[in-house]
Amino acid sequence: MSSNRLLKFDIDGMSCASCVSHIENVLRNTPGVVNANVNLAMENAQVTLQDGHSEASILAAVNAAGYQARQVNALADTEVKMNIQGMSCASCVAHIESVLLASHGVVSAAVNLATETAQVVLKAGVAPSTLLDAIAAAGYKASLVLANSPAPARESAPALWPIWLGALLSLPLVLPMLLEPFGFHHWALAAWIQFLLATPVQFGLGARFYRSAWQAVRNRRGNMDLLVALGTSAAYGLSVYHWLFESSTGSPGALYFEASSVIVTLVLLGKWLESRAKQETTAAIRALQALRPATARLRQADGQTIEVALEQLRLGDLVLILPGEQVPVDGVVREGQSEQDESMLTGESILINKEIGSKVTGGAINHDGVLLVATTALSTESTLSNIIRMVEDAQAGKAQIQRLVDQVSAVFVPVVLVLALMTCLGWWYWGGQLETGIVYAVAVLVIACPCALGLATPTAIMVGTGVAAKFGILIKDAAALELAHKVDVVVFDKTGTLTQGKPSLVQLIALDNDQTRLLELAAALQRGSEHPLAQAVLAKADEQQRFKAENIQALPGRGIAGEILGTQYLLGNQRLMQEHHVDTAAMQQAHRQAQANGQTVSWLVAQNEAQSPKLIGMLAFSDQLKSTAKDAIIQLRALQVKTVMLSGDNRAAALRVAEQLGIDEVIAEVLPQEKALHIEAIRARGHVVAMVGDGVNDAPALAAADVGIAMGTGADVAMHVAGVTLMRGDPQLVSQTIEVSRLTYRKIRQNLFWAFIFNTIGIPLAAFGLLNPMIAGGAMAFSSVSVVSNALLLRRWGPRRQK
Repeated sequence: MSSNRLLKFDIDGMSCASCVSHIENVLRNTPGVVNANVNLAMENAQVTLQDGHSEASILAAVNAAGYQARQVNALADTEVKMNIQGMSCASCVAHIESVLLASHGVVSAAVNLATETAQVVLKAGVAPSTLLDAIAAAGYKASLVLANSPAPARESAPALWPIWLGALLSLPLVLPMLLEPFGFHHWALAAWIQFLLATPVQFGLGARFYRSAWQAVRNRRGNMDLLVALGTSAAYGLSVYHWLFESSTGSPGALYFEASSVIVTLVLLGKWLESRAKQETTAAIRALQALRPATARLRQADGQTIEVALEQLRLGDLVLILPGEQVPVDGVVREGQSEQDESMLTGESILINKEIGSKVTGGAINHDGVLLVATTALSTESTLSNIIRMVEDAQAGKAQIQRLVDQVSAVFVPVVLVLALMTCLGWWYWGGQLETGIVYAVAVLVIACPCALGLATPTAIMVGTGVAAKFGILIKDAAALELAHKVDVVVFDKTGTLTQGKPSLVQLIALDNDQTRLLELAAALQRGSEHPLAQAVLAKADEQQRFKAENIQALPGRGIAGEILGTQYLLGNQRLMQEHHVDTAAMQQAHRQAQANGQTVSWLVAQNEAQSPKLIGMLAFSDQLKSTAKDAIIQLRALQVKTVMLSGDNRAAALRVAEQLGIDEVIAEVLPQEKALHIEAIRARGHVVAMVGDGVNDAPALAAADVGIAMGTGADVAMHVAGVTLMRGDPQLVSQTIEVSRLTYRKIRQNLFWAFIFNTIGIPLAAFGLLNPMIAGGAMAFSSVSVVSNALLLRRWGPRRQK
C-alpha cells in the first residue's frame, strides 16, 4: 500500500494568476503527484507526492516550464522580526514584501505599515542579516528585533517647525487667491517674490519627497512620495517656465507657485497628524510595558535586601514586595499575606487574596501586606512579557483582507501615473491647452493616496487587539480576529468552562451500605491523579488509608482501573460499565435521580476473571455552574450565535446543565479524541465555529475549530493551540471576543471604503478638471488621517454586562 508525503517548494518567476494556473497544470501532470496548490502571493507550492517518486521530478517539471523551483529545507524554520524605517504608503509595503520574498531562504514575509515592522519566516541556516542588506538595497533602513525583547515605543511625531515654516512661506502666495472673491483684486505678488517664497518649500521642506522618490525610481517602483514629487515639481516647473519665458503678448502666463507650496505643506501636516494618530494605536502596548518595574528588592542569603535590575534575577531568588508596589516578577508567596489587583491582566478590578503558596504575577499591584516571593519566571518569560509579545504579534500580523489590498497597492502608483499622463494628453489634444492638462494632471497625482489603503486594516487591528487585551481578551493573531466576526456557533466544553471545574463528592451509595469502604477503595484508585473527580474523592478521604492500588491504568474518557489486594477494580462512567457488561440495574433509581440533579456519576466495580463483574457502589459529583455562565449564553443569543455544549459527561446530566443555561444543543458522552471530529462535523454543515475549552483534552478540538478560545485559567497546551486566550475564567468574555471582532472588522470595512472612495471619486474629478490641485493635496493628506482616526474610535469599546 503506497503512502503520500507533503512537500513544499519555493517558486521564482511567477508574475500573475496565469502563471499559477500553468504551474499547477504542469505539476498535476507530473508522475506521482496526487495534488498541487500554487500560491502567487507566497511564491510557493504545496505538492502531495506518492512514495517512490523523487522530488527531483517536481523541480525538473517546474524548471522546464520556465520557472525556478527549490525545495524548502525540512529543518525547522525560524521567525525573524524587524523594524523598518522609511515607508510612506502601501506601495512601500508591497515593494518590501516582494524584496523579502525574493531573498534567498525566505519562506514568508508580512510587512505592516502601521507598526513599521516586518515578520519573516526564514529557512533553517539562513542568516537574518541578509535581509537587512536586501532592504537597504531597496532604499529603506531595517534593524532586527532581538528575541524576547519588547518592541521599542514608537518614535515621537516629526518636528512641527517645518509645517509652520511651510505655512508661513505659503500664506503670502495663497492669500491673494483667498481674498479675490471679496473684491480684493490685483494683490498677486511679483513673480520673482513668489519664486523666492516657493523655492525653499519645494526643495528644502520637500527634500524628503525627492529622496524617497529617487529611491523608488532606482528600484523601478512607485510610491506616494513619487506622486507628490512629480505633482509639485510639475506645478513649480510650469510656474518657472511662465515666469522666465513670457507669452507672445509680453505678459507672463499663469503661476502655480502657491499650489506646489501648499501641497508640500499640507502633505507634511498630514504626515505629522498621521504619526500622532498612529502613536495612539500603540497605547495598549505602552500601557502594558509601563507595568514592568525596572528593579526588584532581592533578599540575600544573609537576610539583607538590595535593589537589583530585573535582568539580574534568577529562578528561585527571593523578592520582597512592599504595600502599594507593583509586583516585579512571577512567583510563589513564601512569607506574608496581602491582596492584589490583577486587573491589568484579567480586565477585572477585584482584589485577590494572596497567602503562602499563592501564585503572583508581575505587573499586579500589591495592596496592604508585605510579601516575600520566590521567582518562578525570568523577566523575558514572565506572564506579562508573554502577553506583550502576543499582543505585538497580533498587531504586526496581516489579515487576509489586507493581502488583497496589498495586491491593489502594488499596481496603484503605475496606474495613477498612466492616468495623469492620459489627463495631460487628453486636455492637450481635445482642448488644445497643454498648460491646463499639466495642472489637472498635477491634481490627479496629488489626490491619489495609497497611504490610506496601507493603513486601513492594520490600524484597526492594532486598536482592536489593544482594547481587547485591556479587558482580558488576548488575541494571538490577526487571522483569529478576522475570523471571529463570522462565528455563528460557539461550542463549549462543560467542566471548567461553564462550571467551576472543582466538582465535589455529594453522594456515596454502597450496595452493602459500607460507604467508608466504598470511599477508601475509590480513593486508592484515584491517588496521584490530577483529574477533577479524583481530587473530589481524595478531598473526602482520610490521609491514612488501609488500601493501596497497584497496576493503575487510566482509561481516557471512561475512568480508571487498578488492582487492590489481588482484586481488579474499575471506577468510571456508564460507558465503561457498558464496555464490561456491568449490570447497574440495582441502583438505577439513584442513578436517575442524580442525573436529574445534573450530577456526574461514577461506578465502582470489582472484576475477577472467574466471576462476572460485581457492582460495589455509586459516587455522585456536583460541579457548580459559574455565576456568569447563563449571562454568557444570553449575550451570545443576542449576537445571533448558536450555542453547543460538548461534554464527556452522561447525557442526562449534560442536558440538565444545558436546560439551566439555555444552551441550544448538547453533544454528550464524547471521548476526548472524538471532540475534534464533532467540531469538524459542525463546520461541515457550513458554520463558522468557535470552540471554548480549558483542558489538555480540549486541545485537538480547539485546533479543529475556526477560532479556538482557551480559558487562561486552564492548561498551557490549550492556550498554546488556541487563537484567543481569555485571561479570566469568565464565559462572558466569549461574546465580548465576538463583539470586539465584529466592531474591528466593521472599522476595517469602513476604512477601506473611505480609502477607496478618496481615489475612485477624487481621481476622476481631478482628471475632468473639477478639483483644484491644492484641494486635491489637502484631501490626499487627510485621507490617511481619517482612517487612523476612525480606527481609534474602537478605543471607546467596553464590554456591556448583563444584569
